Order: sequence, then structure tokens, then C-alpha cells
Amino acid sequence: MRDHPLLLVVWARYFGQMVVVTPFALHRGGWGFWRTRRLPLQLVRSALLLAATIAFFGALRYLPLAEASAVSYLAPVVAVALSWHVLRERATPARIAASALSFAGILVVVRPGSAILHPAVLLLLVTAVCNGLYALYTRKLRDESAHATLFYTALVGAVGLTLALPFLLESTPLGWRDVALLVATGVFAGLGHGLLTTAYARAPATLLAPFTYLQIVWATMFGYVIFAQHPDRWSALGMATIIASGVLLALWERRRITVA
Repeated sequence: MRDHPLLLVVWARYFGQMVVVTPFALHRGGWGFWRTRRLPLQLVRSALLLAATIAFFGALRYLPLAEASAVSYLAPVVAVALSWHVLRERATPARIAASALSFAGILVVVRPGSAILHPAVLLLLVTAVCNGLYALYTRKLRDESAHATLFYTALVGAVGLTLALPFLLESTPLGWRDVALLVATGVFAGLGHGLLTTAYARAPATLLAPFTYLQIVWATMFGYVIFAQHPDRWSALGMATIIASGVLLALWERRRITVA
């Protein structure tokens, strides 16, 4: 990522997603899969995800992968804080407590003297705010077709950055290895979103939520294997706290639904 323009990498991620998810949406939803009654909201949601991706990828140029991934989990805290303003939904005491615990874990990760205490951490705050709003708008679109929403998720990034592509490639020589990495970025992004959508269509969100925190585990592993980065004990404690807050909330929500 450091060897190529930031927007070129982001373009590969979104264009690849469009290439993967569009045939899936067409197969499941038919030729009218793209129809929506709430186009402006779909486009705003898509733009929020694009902004979150640009900010996160930009932060990764300066920050360790594992710690950056952990701080991005400030997004659920943002979602809880803004849920009333966006959805007119009041957060439950359990969600507020889990958000507070997660925020405490993030403060441990971004403590004075940590590897992530860098101006680029502000980009992670942008990522968290955009992702939190993205999640809230996704819920606001729950009455829309899942195939249409999946399609529009990548639309702004794919179309907008494709229009800018000639300027991005103008001074960027690419070898076969570079092309292969960019293609892999797009394909994995598309497969990830497709599998995530399929999972949520077949299983309750409360069952799947704990698995999303595996992202921190994978980020730690890849950071160590590929970049020789590893969190210190305090950062590890902070990340464990973030994971614990999410898993405990998911188990609580699942128990509440079962009892009800």
C-alpha cells in the first residue's frame, strides 16, 4: 500500500467488490435488483463507507495493523451515541455499558507512549465516525432489498474512483506483481462482503456479532507475519477488552431474545 497511490488501492478494493457482488445480486434479485425507493440515502451510505476506507487505508501507512484495526472498533460506540438522533432508538443499558468498556479498551491502546499515538490516529477517528453512521444508515434501510443495498454499497467508490483512474495511473508504473496484489484486494473485498451478506441472511445478528471481532485477531496475525509488527502487553490488553465488550454484548442480546 505504501508503494502505490492511496486512491488507486481504494479503487481496486471497490471495483473488485462491484465485479464480485453485481452478478450475485443479479442472480438473487433479478434484473431489477438495483431498484431502490431511497436512492439518496443509499448513496450517502455508500459515500460514508468510501470515506471510512480512504481514512483507514491512509492511517495504515503510518500505524501498526493490529492497533489500527482495534481503534476502528470505536464505530459501535459512535453508533450507540448517535442512535437516537438518526434512528430515534434509545440505547439499552447493556449497549451503553459495552460501549463504555470498548471505549476504555481503545484508550488503553491509544495511551501515551504507545506505537499508535501518532497524528494519523485522527484518520481512525474519521473511520470510526463514518463506519458508525454507515451502520446506522444500514439499519435505516432495512426495508430495502438486501440485493439493492449490497449493490449500492460499493457504487460510489467504484464509479467515482474509476472516473479518476486515468489521473491515478498517469505517474504510477505497475508491474505484474502490483497488478496481482490490486486484483487480490478487490476480489477479497467482494468475497468478504458477499459472504457477510449471506451469513446475515441465514443466521441471527446476535449469533454472528462475536465473529466480527476475529478481525482484530487476524490483523494481529497478519501484522506479525507480514510486517513483523506485534502489540505490546498494554495494547494486547486493550484489544482483549474491546473483544470482550463485543462478545459479552452479543451473548447478552442473544439471551434476551431467547428469553423473550
